[in-house]
Amino acid sequence: MEILGTTLRICVDDLEAAAAFYQGLTGTEPMRFERGGVSVAAVGCFLLMSGPESELEVLRKVTATIAVADVDDAYATLSQAGAQVVAGPVPTPAGRNLIAVHPDGTVFEYVDRKAV
Repeated sequence: MEILGTTLRICVDDLEAAAAFYQGLTGTEPMRFERGGVSVAAVGCFLLMSGPESELEVLRKVTATIAVADVDDAYATLSQAGAQVVAGPVPTPAGRNLIAVHPDGTVFEYVDRKAV
Protein backbone atom coordinates (compact mmCIF):
# COMPACT_ATOMS: atom_id res chain seq x y z
CA MET A 1 0.00 0.00 0.00
CA GLU A 2 1.44 3.34 -1.03
CA ILE A 3 0.58 6.13 1.47
CA LEU A 4 0.61 9.56 -0.17
CA GLY A 5 -0.24 11.80 2.79
CA THR A 6 -2.53 12.51 5.71
CA THR A 7 -5.45 14.88 6.14
CA LEU A 8 -6.38 16.29 9.53
CA ARG A 9 -10.11 16.08 10.26
CA ILE A 10 -11.65 19.05 12.09
CA CYS A 11 -15.32 19.42 13.06
CA VAL A 12 -16.34 23.09 13.16
CA ASP A 13 -19.46 25.07 14.00
CA ASP A 14 -18.91 27.79 11.38
CA LEU A 15 -17.65 26.24 8.16
CA GLU A 16 -17.36 29.57 6.31
CA ALA A 17 -15.21 31.18 9.00
CA ALA A 18 -13.05 28.06 9.37
CA ALA A 19 -12.60 27.70 5.59
CA ALA A 20 -11.54 31.35 5.33
CA PHE A 21 -9.01 30.92 8.16
CA TYR A 22 -7.46 27.76 6.70
CA GLN A 23 -7.44 29.26 3.20
CA GLY A 24 -5.44 32.19 4.59
CA LEU A 25 -3.18 29.79 6.47
CA THR A 26 -2.46 27.48 3.52
CA GLY A 27 -3.05 29.72 0.50
CA THR A 28 -5.24 26.93 -0.90
CA GLU A 29 -8.75 27.40 -2.28
CA PRO A 30 -11.28 25.21 -0.40
CA MET A 31 -12.79 22.28 -2.30
CA ARG A 32 -16.37 21.97 -1.06
CA PHE A 33 -18.86 19.13 -1.11
CA GLU A 34 -21.75 17.64 0.87
CA ARG A 35 -21.81 14.11 2.24
CA GLY A 36 -24.58 12.59 4.33
CA GLY A 37 -25.92 15.92 5.60
CA VAL A 38 -22.43 17.20 6.42
CA SER A 39 -20.89 20.18 4.63
CA VAL A 40 -17.20 19.69 3.94
CA ALA A 41 -14.39 22.02 2.91
CA ALA A 42 -11.03 20.45 2.05
CA VAL A 43 -8.31 23.09 2.44
CA GLY A 44 -4.75 21.87 1.94
CA CYS A 45 -4.19 19.09 4.47
CA PHE A 46 -7.25 20.08 6.53
CA LEU A 47 -10.71 18.53 6.14
CA LEU A 48 -13.27 20.82 7.76
CA MET A 49 -16.69 19.35 8.53
CA SER A 50 -19.88 20.98 9.76
CA GLY A 51 -23.37 19.59 10.21
CA PRO A 52 -25.80 17.94 12.58
CA GLU A 53 -24.24 16.73 15.82
CA SER A 54 -25.56 13.21 15.22
CA GLU A 55 -23.49 13.03 12.01
CA LEU A 56 -20.41 14.74 13.48
CA GLU A 57 -20.40 12.36 16.45
CA VAL A 58 -19.65 9.48 14.08
CA LEU A 59 -17.06 11.48 12.09
CA ARG A 60 -15.15 12.42 15.26
CA LYS A 61 -14.33 8.75 15.82
CA VAL A 62 -12.08 8.74 12.75
CA THR A 63 -8.55 9.78 13.78
CA ALA A 64 -7.34 10.95 10.36
CA THR A 65 -7.78 10.51 6.64
CA ILE A 66 -4.90 8.78 4.86
CA ALA A 67 -4.45 9.31 1.12
CA VAL A 68 -3.35 6.16 -0.69
CA ALA A 69 -2.58 5.37 -4.31
CA ASP A 70 -5.27 2.66 -4.48
CA VAL A 71 -8.05 1.88 -1.99
CA ASP A 72 -8.30 -1.73 -3.22
CA ASP A 73 -4.61 -2.23 -2.41
CA ALA A 74 -5.17 -0.59 1.00
CA TYR A 75 -8.10 -2.94 1.65
CA ALA A 76 -5.96 -6.00 0.92
CA THR A 77 -3.01 -4.75 2.98
CA LEU A 78 -5.16 -3.71 5.95
CA SER A 79 -7.07 -7.00 5.97
CA GLN A 80 -3.87 -9.03 5.77
CA ALA A 81 -2.29 -6.99 8.59
CA GLY A 82 -5.22 -7.61 10.95
CA ALA A 83 -7.26 -4.42 10.59
CA GLN A 84 -11.04 -4.65 10.32
CA VAL A 85 -12.53 -2.80 7.35
CA VAL A 86 -15.91 -1.59 8.62
CA ALA A 87 -17.07 0.41 5.57
CA GLY A 88 -16.19 0.48 1.89
CA PRO A 89 -14.60 0.71 -0.46
CA VAL A 90 -17.25 3.15 -1.71
CA PRO A 91 -17.23 6.05 -4.18
CA THR A 92 -17.00 9.63 -2.83
CA PRO A 93 -17.07 13.03 -4.55
CA ALA A 94 -13.26 12.94 -4.70
CA GLY A 95 -12.55 9.24 -5.39
CA ARG A 96 -13.07 6.14 -3.23
CA ASN A 97 -12.73 5.50 0.48
CA LEU A 98 -12.92 2.89 3.19
CA ILE A 99 -12.98 3.01 6.98
CA ALA A 100 -10.77 0.62 8.94
CA VAL A 101 -10.25 -0.12 12.61
CA HIS A 102 -6.63 -0.97 13.37
CA PRO A 103 -5.88 -3.73 15.91
CA ASP A 104 -5.10 -1.05 18.53
CA GLY A 105 -8.63 0.36 18.15
CA THR A 106 -7.83 3.52 16.20
CA VAL A 107 -10.11 4.31 13.26
CA PHE A 108 -8.79 5.71 9.98
CA GLU A 109 -10.32 6.66 6.66
CA TYR A 110 -8.30 5.63 3.59
CA VAL A 111 -8.98 7.51 0.32
CA ASP A 112 -7.75 7.52 -3.25
CA ARG A 113 -8.44 9.90 -6.14
CA LYS A 114 -9.59 7.23 -8.59
CA ALA A 115 -12.82 8.03 -10.41
CA VAL A 116 -15.44 5.33 -10.24
